[in-house]
Amino acid sequence: MDATNYVLWESGKPTHVFDLDLLEGRKLVIRKARAGETLKTLDGIDRILTSEDLVVADARKPVGLAGVMGGYDTMITEKTRNILIESAWWDPVTVRRMSKRHGIHTDASHRFERGADFESTVPSTNRVAELILESGGGELVGGVIDVIARKLDLAPVELDRREVKRILGEDLNDLEISRILARLGFVLMAGHESAYLVHIPSWRLDVEREIDLIEEIARLHGYDKFANTLPAYTGGVIDRPDAAKDAKLRTSLLALGYHETISLTFISKDDAKRFSTAPAVELANPISDEASVMRTSMLPGMLNMLAYNLNRGSENVRLFETGNVFEAVGEKAVELKRLCFGATGSAVEAGVHQPARSLTFFDLKGEVEDLLGPFASWEVHYDSKTADYYHPGRSARAIMDGTPVAEFGQLHPDVAAARKTRQDVFVGEIFLDHLYQHDLRQVRYEALPKFPAVERDFSFTFDDSVEFEKICQSVIALGIAELRSFVPIEIFRGEKVGAGKYSILMRAKLQSSERTLRDDEVALWAGRIVRAMEGLGGVQRA
Repeated sequence: MDATNYVLWESGKPTHVFDLDLLEGRKLVIRKARAGETLKTLDGIDRILTSEDLVVADARKPVGLAGVMGGYDTMITEKTRNILIESAWWDPVTVRRMSKRHGIHTDASHRFERGADFESTVPSTNRVAELILESGGGELVGGVIDVIARKLDLAPVELDRREVKRILGEDLNDLEISRILARLGFVLMAGHESAYLVHIPSWRLDVEREIDLIEEIARLHGYDKFANTLPAYTGGVIDRPDAAKDAKLRTSLLALGYHETISLTFISKDDAKRFSTAPAVELANPISDEASVMRTSMLPGMLNMLAYNLNRGSENVRLFETGNVFEAVGEKAVELKRLCFGATGSAVEAGVHQPARSLTFFDLKGEVEDLLGPFASWEVHYDSKTADYYHPGRSARAIMDGTPVAEFGQLHPDVAAARKTRQDVFVGEIFLDHLYQHDLRQVRYEALPKFPAVERDFSFTFDDSVEFEKICQSVIALGIAELRSFVPIEIFRGEKVGAGKYSILMRAKLQSSERTLRDDEVALWAGRIVRAMEGLGGVQRA
């Protein structure tokens, strides 16, 4: 009926009108539905009720879903001659659950779910009756039947005038405060000293605390009447302890062509087990099975973002994200800071003089070296002890001063196939809680040497078990101050070398910043290098 709609928008209170002649026993009963009962609602849909549903019923059957929607069989039609006006206060939680259970969202449920005015039932009923009598005629028969199961009364809120002055910066007198609150329906009761107890009217469910009352006082007093001043502040802006390190990594990644992203901190239980051995923190109320635990690794989110771009035609994708991972330790959750990055596609863009080339593990390793380079350390080396979701032989772990700080490489083909990734994907994680234990290197200027460098090549055969990292460390351990670099030039495996062995050509660069090196001392250092490699089982080749 139009009258009920007018009252809804006029007062915010939903009401309902029944055809009295269609009500069995000409009465209303509020009860829980019986499991299996049916109710045809005003939208013409037959709904099967459960014992959790609250219904408005007549003497025999349900005629309305309480606070949600009325019944079809008792609605007002052109044949209606006698009506019954109903107005009620319904529990917000009950209405919200019924509305969700039956998939109904109405103007009435929208308001009851958020809490209606408990005291408005009788006034809203009277207003509907008044509008009907004015516009449609008729006769008012009988009086109001007001049944209260449990009276609701909002607890009074304490208001201290000193707090009003502290928050608003202006000393409003008692008369002004009481005048403002009285205009809004609040009642000031006796208090103590400068504090009052304020009774909250039934229609102001949004007022729960002292600060809510102060906001109402400021609003009606007028914001334009307060002095336009800034609060005093004697402190200073202080950067977070790791701000410079975060900025260095971020600018380095941006310079390498990566784009910063943000992903969800929730992942599935399967991903948590697949990409980490740490116990996961489970959510009490997960939004879905695919987001049921806090992430123990940032790789699932990174792989999802890479797949999203690949599925939309982006072939060259480089992304990174900084955030926290979570591990369950007893009943607590421990947060660990991580940086995750992922790349796929070409290592370089195609050009006139340089064709496009696919990204490789060595490209990724070079980028990791660029990221770790600014951090001060005594020694950084790499090993192959990576997780099983990385491709064996195309992944590595970075060790800085004995502590793992990064793990990276190509995604294992089996994992890539399970995630329906059709091209090679390279990913990695930097353990920032470990890396940030190292300070950033201080930039120092050093003049280029004036004296020429001397290079010596060394060709050796080694067992496959001897990694170049071990060879390099044995040469560094010689303590030759003039040694500027020691790098591999060429590696060969084949029948001529033998099974389980490889041939490697290495180059040492020797240089002094004070004088030209003599042939005899270069020969001496070269002999020491040869003996160091022979000590590792190497055989020098002619």
